Amino acid sequence: MIDTSRTEIDSSQPELSIIVPIHNEADNLASLIAEIRAAMDNVCADFEIIYIDDGSTDDSVNRLMEIRTDCPQLRILRHHQCSGQSAAIMTGVMVARATVIATLDGDGQNDPADIPALYTALKGEPDRDRLLVAGMRAKRKDTWVKRVSSKIANNIRASLLKDDTPDTGCGLKVFTRAAFMDMPRFDHMHRFLPALMIRRGGRVISLAVNHRPREQGVSKYGTLDRLAVGIVDLLGVLWLQRRANLPEVDEMGSPQKNQPTKATSK
Repeated sequence: MIDTSRTEIDSSQPELSIIVPIHNEADNLASLIAEIRAAMDNVCADFEIIYIDDGSTDDSVNRLMEIRTDCPQLRILRHHQCSGQSAAIMTGVMVARATVIATLDGDGQNDPADIPALYTALKGEPDRDRLLVAGMRAKRKDTWVKRVSSKIANNIRASLLKDDTPDTGCGLKVFTRAAFMDMPRFDHMHRFLPALMIRRGGRVISLAVNHRPREQGVSKYGTLDRLAVGIVDLLGVLWLQRRANLPEVDEMGSPQKNQPTKATSK
């Protein structure tokens, strides 16, 4: 049993933890992991790839175990039952050893070659814990129904949450582990990471990324079920935003001139 309750980082830190949640993606594993490794060559001296199998009923776990024999960077965690994408990402972040996290979907539609650009953007930020770098799928390779429904949902979400992100549904995101652990965590939170970053006084930048058609397997989401949970979640995050409290704090008695800083309060 893995202990995911810890809040401290292991002493043997890689530079980057790449988290990939999956459910029944056996046919996409080998090719995507090979692409991740190739993308990170000459970018990170040390990185880890964390696959979280969210209660798959296919051969995903066995195939991951086979791949691990030739991939020392690969770590495998398995949920006993399907708990959802957000739960899988939470598990990955909690066990991650790096201070910086990258996430991408396990269906092969996100291009790992885009990770270095997002990672570099975060590294160049003086206060990394206050920035989330999000991928923006400029040319989506989905059905027209998905594209239209996603555009409508993005417009509604952006108008209510003011999260300054044109494409929150893109699985490619880079942020610090400390920032994630400071956010309220709940089911479906992965769709609202930009809003949650802004809620804690941070900001979001979006970079155009490649998007590819699904080559293997089937989508795990339908239009109607995503819409139903999205409305409830949207109202919940809107409530969280309105309940945020970020007081201005001065440290008194400092030998140097005091500078106002923001304290985060949930």
